[in-house]
Amino acid sequence: MKVKNQKTKFNYSGKGMRIAIIFSEFNYDIGSKILAKTVNELKKNNVKDIKIFSVPGSLEIPVTARKIIKKKKFDVIIAIGVVIKGETSHFEHVSRESINGIQKLATEYGMPIITGILTVLTKKQAIDRIDNGISYARSAIHIYNTLKNI
Repeated sequence: MKVKNQKTKFNYSGKGMRIAIIFSEFNYDIGSKILAKTVNELKKNNVKDIKIFSVPGSLEIPVTARKIIKKKKFDVIIAIGVVIKGETSHFEHVSRESINGIQKLATEYGMPIITGILTVLTKKQAIDRIDNGISYARSAIHIYNTLKNI
């Protein structure tokens, strides 16, 4: 079967969705703006059931996600964090372990988790990506609708 190059029309209706957002407070000044963009986009697309769980840093996101998954109250999780490279290798460890932990949970439990953890080299790069919150919301709505129709 040959697939033609065509634009895909996504269904961005979030009606009936239950969203959990795990928000890392580390680098709060940038992360809070990403969080606001995400929540605004979810609301704009009819998502009414949004619960935010704050954690100290990105490494705490996987354990929080596991607890949320076990409660079976949400359809999709969005993980939001900002990890900016410093002078040590800590950046690489935090980035790798938090993202690996999220992906392991998503596949193990069949729970979609949108990985909204920025891993950037500079604060400017993080600021330039604040609008990514819109994409995180849309990705959550998209995967929700896809899985609902399987």
